Formats: sequence, structure tokens, C-alpha cells
Amino acid sequence: MIEQVTDGTFTQRVLRAPLPVLVEFTASWCPPCRMIAPVLAELAGDLAGRVEIVALDVDDNPRTAAAAGVLGMPTMSLYVGGEVVAQVVGARPKAALRSAIEPHLPVDNSVGAA
Repeated sequence: MIEQVTDGTFTQRVLRAPLPVLVEFTASWCPPCRMIAPVLAELAGDLAGRVEIVALDVDDNPRTAAAAGVLGMPTMSLYVGGEVVAQVVGARPKAALRSAIEPHLPVDNSVGAA
């Protein structure tokens, strides 16, 4: 399950995070947001240790959504060192999301490790 962040926790959980953080700006009334949720959960498992994936409900947290300039949902913004380095708007297949964010993630040192 994807952790929820709020206006109150966004700075600590996202902007000051040691790992890159993919934030899904979402809303309960948004059908594409519900469609992308299982894809994000899969990505969280696939990329564990390289990226954190969280969700922010734009209706409950309008301050952060406005500051991020979010106009459509779902918007997935990848934060590295507190800055947005990649953004995808709208539901996308897992491969498309992965290819958009993976170049900005730390190298996976476990591949090929004995």
C-alpha cells in the first residue's frame, strides 16, 4: 500500500527524504487515479530501496498541490533532493512510468551481486 502524505508531512517525507520520492497527486473522485494505484504499488515493490512512492490527496491538501502547480490528476512528480526532476500527467502503463523515473534513481547494486 502506498503511504499517504499531507500538507503537514510533505516537507519532511518528500522534500527532505534521503531517497528520491515519487508523489502521486490524486483525488478520490478521479477514475484514472484509481487505475494507476496498483501500478504504483507494483513499482514500489520493484524499485524498493531506490525510490519511495507516496500519494497526496489534492482535495485534502490543497496547499501542497497548488505549490506544486498540479492542474490534472493523476500527476506523478519525482522529487530528488527536494526538486522535481521528472513528471508524468495521466495514467500510464508501468513500463512508461518506470522509464520516466528510473534514469533519476540510484543504481541498483544488487543486480548481479553474489
